[in-house]
Amino acid sequence: MYRFINDRKNHWKRLEELLSKTEGVSGLRMLPRAEVRELGELYRRAASDLAIARAESRDPKLISYLNSLVIRAHGKIYRAEGQGANLIWKFISYELPTIFRETFAFTFTAFAIFTVCAFASFYLCLYDQGFIDTLGVGQAQMFAQSDIRWWEDLNQANQVGSSEILTNNINVAFLAFAFGASLGIGTIYILAFNGLFIGGVLGACYKASPAFAGELAAFMVGHGVVELSCIFIAGGAGLMIGYSIFNPGEYSRIDSLKTYGLKAVKLAVGCAIFLVIAGVIEGFLSPSNLPVYVKTVTGVATGAAMFSYLLLAGRKAEPKFDLTDV
Repeated sequence: MYRFINDRKNHWKRLEELLSKTEGVSGLRMLPRAEVRELGELYRRAASDLAIARAESRDPKLISYLNSLVIRAHGKIYRAEGQGANLIWKFISYELPTIFRETFAFTFTAFAIFTVCAFASFYLCLYDQGFIDTLGVGQAQMFAQSDIRWWEDLNQANQVGSSEILTNNINVAFLAFAFGASLGIGTIYILAFNGLFIGGVLGACYKASPAFAGELAAFMVGHGVVELSCIFIAGGAGLMIGYSIFNPGEYSRIDSLKTYGLKAVKLAVGCAIFLVIAGVIEGFLSPSNLPVYVKTVTGVATGAAMFSYLLLAGRKAEPKFDLTDV
């Protein structure tokens, strides 16, 4: 049986590679004609190998692995087009969280760029008035000195404020994603700029009045966890696009961009969904007179729910068969 596995495992691995390239709505249309034919041939071989394994092998993991592989290939080859709700459910329940975990290094890089710039900007604003003026957050400092809570204006027209905030948040996330086409340079700029601005506003307000800055932070915390996380994910998607162009690896640049670009688009779509939630919270709960602990609990709870979904959803409970072990 070990010889059986060794003789065929490269074919199975290649079938896995082709199936991974067909993930998403486009399906087989993602593949060139030659690879579609290759997929069909590898599917037939895998089906034959499954029959042999069932007859001769006592390894349940091998049988489960081949069975799962054949089912996946069969579904790609014979599924009806336009599955509608099933495709949406598959995207939400499996594809989005799986892609998030696969590409987490890019998301973390985006988080690091933003965070470093935010902290640097906060401390520079504390000790350098000239930096406040250069950054253009002097108005926030004046508001803090005059005790003008500008965010409370959202209470006067929650629906309008929520829609404007939602539009702005989606715009920032979209730019962070789209500018990945500039080898990621534009994405880095968007992340750095927003980090500098947010850190600068908090730093300028804290310099004028620590208590005022605390109230501003209380306003931000309810929606900020989800909102900033979406910007990091969208930024990571942009960085991934830039990386796929700069370093395509064993693929051609076109194939690399198609593979990583599809994953990046799915992450961006997921961010748009999450930003709807953040926009509603920011427009209605954050500027309200509810206690700080309510806003804090909301921010922590929504953030925990979001990352629990992204980190835990879509994990298959099937036994794994590792081809590298044989």
